[in-house]
Amino acid sequence: KHCSLFYFSSGVLGDSLTVLRSPQYVTFRDGQWPISGEKIPDLVALTMGFSIHEDLDWPGLAAGWLFQRPRANALIVVRGLDSLDFPKNISCYPLENPVPFTLDSVANTVHTLFADSTPVVLQLAPSEERLYMMGMANTVFEDLPVTLQQIRGRLSQDGSVLTSLPLVSLSRNNEADLLFLSEVQVLYDISALLQKHKHLAKDPAPDLYSLELAGLEEIVRRYGTDSPQFTDATRILTSALQKFADDVANVYANNAVVEVVTVKTFEAPLTRKSRSILESKQISNPGSPYNLAYKYDYDYAVVFNIVLWLMIVLALSVIVISYNLWNMDPGYDSIIYRMTNQKIRMD
Repeated sequence: KHCSLFYFSSGVLGDSLTVLRSPQYVTFRDGQWPISGEKIPDLVALTMGFSIHEDLDWPGLAAGWLFQRPRANALIVVRGLDSLDFPKNISCYPLENPVPFTLDSVANTVHTLFADSTPVVLQLAPSEERLYMMGMANTVFEDLPVTLQQIRGRLSQDGSVLTSLPLVSLSRNNEADLLFLSEVQVLYDISALLQKHKHLAKDPAPDLYSLELAGLEEIVRRYGTDSPQFTDATRILTSALQKFADDVANVYANNAVVEVVTVKTFEAPLTRKSRSILESKQISNPGSPYNLAYKYDYDYAVVFNIVLWLMIVLALSVIVISYNLWNMDPGYDSIIYRMTNQKIRMD
């Protein structure tokens, strides 16, 4: 089926959430249940098996298997259009309240729960040069072009999308076209680097990828939605996203979730801190400049209660057993003494 949503909100075509890939044990139900943009991070957390602060009242995601969770989650946000036409049988849902969001909370959860492992966390918006990396991402994506200048240099090299893709109406001499093609190049480069580091899938820590692509928004602003440039750009982007999803699924042996959020425009601007691709020092708490560890996370109460009541039960058990042993009559309660007494009498 084609992923074209005809969900109307206030008389306009709604934005969409599309699930390109998901393991068999992560079930997305068929239906047109709308989900709020601010709930996307909670949805990503649930698909990865993490707990969230508030229950997600959304029937699109079924309860997953407790003992098997995805090895990775990749979320791509595409700005500039309502939906993309994906030819495969995939799940699509209307997106309400398209406010800006980040996966910072999910990244912090990964870091907290798997501090002793080497997770890969990559959050990147090429057109705005926003970057956040954590864990092994600094090593895996060390050669990834992330600034516009670096990406432009990559486009001039052999094997770039300028030579491998049919541009048709798109021009390498136009700024808007180059911005869009730069983001497509980043998708291809991330796929290539993941193919070289397939050992990441064997690590016990799950990996997280978050990309925001705004090049298509510039195409719409420059040419309009009725232009051949927009048609060619959507065709190229759809194909690139499908290839990216296939590559991620292949690297993680079909144990990855890949979602695409298409938003015509966000309701408010989004600002984020950026970090250098060359930064090698790992900060335990990204929100603290003093490299302090987390005091506790939102699972602290659960762990505390488990330890507390287990210690109480063990203490009561020791008291009861000790009391019974102290008041035991050896001649009556112990089979050893009874057998000994009988043997003495027989002798």
